[in-house]
Amino acid sequence: MAVLGVDGWRGRWVTALLEGRTVQLRVLDAAAELLAVPDVDVVAVDMPIGLSEDGVRACDVAAAGLLRPSGAASSVFPAPVRAVLTTDDYAEARAISRAATVPPRAPSAQAFMLVRSIRALDDVLGDPPTDRVVEVHPELAFRLGIGGVTDRKGTARGTVQRLRALRAVMDVEEALAGAPAGVPVVDALDACAAAWSARRLAEGTAECVGDGTTDSRGRPMRISW
Repeated sequence: MAVLGVDGWRGRWVTALLEGRTVQLRVLDAAAELLAVPDVDVVAVDMPIGLSEDGVRACDVAAAGLLRPSGAASSVFPAPVRAVLTTDDYAEARAISRAATVPPRAPSAQAFMLVRSIRALDDVLGDPPTDRVVEVHPELAFRLGIGGVTDRKGTARGTVQRLRALRAVMDVEEALAGAPAGVPVVDALDACAAAWSARRLAEGTAECVGDGTTDSRGRPMRISW
């Protein structure tokens, strides 16, 4: 069984193809390429999929709540409302969001930076959407799933903790040694954590948060790990 973990990176996608303990890191340019990777049972993506029309998603609130005791709640960016996907202008996006939400809410600059990637992924999921592509969040995997991670990613301690956690479930050092040039270690490790979640999804042992609702295009509003 092979699964694919995916992390967005500068408008591209860092992927971790996991089969057994073997994991291979690659960079793909387009969202459509994620669905074209052959013989993959589940594609787990660290990117919002189901999008609310008028407010904060229940899964974002729940995920932040689960991560709050470990100090990682801020790693969950509230997903933008679907109408924001119609623009690439931040000021316009803020106006659109405020008009659509009650109480009025505007996306953060960090969340808005994801809009092009969210749109690209949304465009390729289809109608009805494929259920092979699932939204995940690496911090849920690291802190609540695999375990052993208490420090922020990108820090020395946090990096070592993530390496040790992943080493228990895959050959992560070999994957990093063969990673494409220029890929940051934080994105590579997040993609590997997403792959771990993808395998749990394929095996039917994954956990998830959300209220069971789908958005206007039939995409589930949930986060799994």
